[in-house]
Parts: sequence; structure tokens; C-alpha cells
Amino acid sequence: MRAKQWRQGILIGVLLLVSFWLMSLIWGLSGKAHIAVSQAHEAEMQYQALEERKTALAATLAALATERGQDAAIRTAFGVARPGEEVIVVVPPATATPTTMPSWWQRILNWF
Repeated sequence: MRAKQWRQGILIGVLLLVSFWLMSLIWGLSGKAHIAVSQAHEAEMQYQALEERKTALAATLAALATERGQDAAIRTAFGVARPGEEVIVVVPPATATPTTMPSWWQRILNWF
């Protein structure tokens, strides 16, 4: 009877050790899965950013393919003008001061 209890005790101990070992493996796999999912999400975000940049660069290249686009890029980058062009300076309009006649008592006070 005692031998049977020892065998059951050893069997339970071995099963507990195996279950703890399996739980640690599962825990490690779940951590790795979480890392993989977060890295996949980050890669997807980088891919979307690169696609947007590709679209913007394609639009810029299309604009630079025309003579007008090249001219605008050169003017913007180097601040140059064609021969015969003049600089136009836009000045804001002057504020008009109201011209009102002072009252008779203000004229008297100004006289003193």
C-alpha cells in the first residue's frame, strides 16, 4: 500500500513539473506573439507612411516633368527672375485719419 502511495506521489509530482514547464512555454510563446503583432503593426504604419511619401514624390516628379514646373522649382530654390521681369512690392494701404473739427471749447483750451 505504501509503495502505491509513493508511486502516485511521484506521478503527481512529475505531472506538476510537466504542467509548470508547459505553462512557462505557453507564457513565453504568448509574449513572443505579442511582440510579433506589435512589430507587424509598426511595419504596417511605416508602409503606409512610405506609400504616402511615394505618392507625394510622384506628384512632384510629374510637376517637374513640365517646363513650367521646372521653372517654378528653379525660381523657388534660387530666387531668380527672367530678364526683363521686375520686382513688385505690395504695400498695405495707409490708414486714413479722421478729419473732424474740434468743438468750440477744445479750440479755446488749445488756445491757452
